[in-house]
Amino acid sequence: MPSKQRKIAMMGYRSVGKSSLIIQFVEGQFVDSYDPTIENTFTKFIRLNSTEYEVKLVDTAGQDEYSIFPLQYSMDFHGYVLVYSITSSKSFQIVQIIYDKLLDMVGKIHVPIVLVGNKTDLHLERKISTEEGKRLAEKWKAAFVETSAKRNESVTDMFHAILSEIERSDGHLQEKNGCVVS
Repeated sequence: MPSKQRKIAMMGYRSVGKSSLIIQFVEGQFVDSYDPTIENTFTKFIRLNSTEYEVKLVDTAGQDEYSIFPLQYSMDFHGYVLVYSITSSKSFQIVQIIYDKLLDMVGKIHVPIVLVGNKTDLHLERKISTEEGKRLAEKWKAAFVETSAKRNESVTDMFHAILSEIERSDGHLQEKNGCVVS
């Protein structure tokens, strides 16, 4: 059976660790580089619930409150990973702006989304509590994961969560009550 292709956009404010999360997932290494991403696509084959997936991860350039939601991200994407840094209130605000723009562009009430609070290794600098992240994800009916790209904590969970959200929205998975991965 051919693998299912899934195209996923990683979005969020600049320097929240979108590229680091993708590289950790795809290549198994932490890259501490701060080159602002133009746009990059990574591909990884993974198996989840006995299904083979070819996952295309689009690493987008960091958005801010003035970015116009790029039209190309509203088409042919199966799901979205919206990333903020737990050390940045600004990035948490930006992720909410991106979400609103995303729904406007896609024109659907529900879009498969995983909200990710990255940089849990910097817990001493935490500004956004786990509870705040969970509350926002519940409001969006999205999955929620806190990660550390640096320590490779919950990075795989995050990508499994978005694939599960996509399958659920396609009607292939039973609804689970309170789908929170932490």
